[in-house]
Amino acid sequence: MRKRENHKPRKGPQKNQPAKAYQSAKPVKPTKPTKPTHHTPPKAREYTVQEPAELLSFLLNTVENMGRNSIKSTLARGQISVNGQAVTAYNHPLQPGQVVSLSKEKIIEAPPFVGLSILHEDDDIIVINKEAGLLSIASEQEKELTAYHQLTTHVRLQHPSNRIFVVHRLDRDTSGVMMFAKKEDIKQQLQNNWKEIVQERSYVALVEGKVRQPEGTISSWLKEMKTLKMYSSPYQNDGQHAVTHYKTLEANSAYSLLEVHLETGRKNQIRVHMEDLGHPIVGDKKYGAKSRGLGRLGLHARILAFTHPTSGKPMRFDTGIPKPFTRLLQQDGSAPIRKDRR
Repeated sequence: MRKRENHKPRKGPQKNQPAKAYQSAKPVKPTKPTKPTHHTPPKAREYTVQEPAELLSFLLNTVENMGRNSIKSTLARGQISVNGQAVTAYNHPLQPGQVVSLSKEKIIEAPPFVGLSILHEDDDIIVINKEAGLLSIASEQEKELTAYHQLTTHVRLQHPSNRIFVVHRLDRDTSGVMMFAKKEDIKQQLQNNWKEIVQERSYVALVEGKVRQPEGTISSWLKEMKTLKMYSSPYQNDGQHAVTHYKTLEANSAYSLLEVHLETGRKNQIRVHMEDLGHPIVGDKKYGAKSRGLGRLGLHARILAFTHPTSGKPMRFDTGIPKPFTRLLQQDGSAPIRKDRR
């Protein structure tokens, strides 16, 4: 049976009571897109700068078998980069330690990321910080502006056959840390051994009202309505078992900021359990929220800690608490509950 703060179990969906429509956050339109990356072809010639100089002068004195006009033409075609950044200005200043590269082809500048930034990338995985409003993968309404599509474009600039594989997902309106695989066998390894590989996966949730108990565990069996809304069944073993642990970080009379740890990873699990607790997530109209002061869903995937699937190296990514969460709390005068807040 489900366990929580002495609340009676909610029953399943009632007849003639359709779920309320959920007004999700608007599609992502970041004011400061992530700076584009530049990919230099592997056959480029590289030269390390030893002393301050202007770019054209450096090239004329360093590059063999190329005349002045040929070097100028190479610059104009965007085939020269400094520390990976394409440069066309003759008088671009160089400093010792910088690397100048000459490519046989024009250096491709990747488009800026929209709604995400890369936290880590190697030959096997990519870890990102996703903004609220960006889809993890394509939907019927949106095919192009997704984390998956943008990362696929990113890796194919390095080689046209490169691919991206989805390991897990975040709801469109949930922000935070996500991991993708760059190889199919790595994806299978991560998914098949998720509980052993992942040491910590925690969220921060801004919920309505002041939660009475500073910490607790919610356990229930989740089922899905025809409207795609999830709910907790009043019967044991009726659906997918879901377990959520929470601790209060800060609270006031209007809101509580919770640290949430997942023991299982079911669809909309935290959102359902917060509604069951009687404290729906701020902005989550689909699951009972009434407040709209945040302008987005008050749920953020803060921490992902895991063992690297190939190297075995421990890795941990903490994306912090979104500033809008703390600002909303401070407006009503929040009081810290725990002293070990990161």
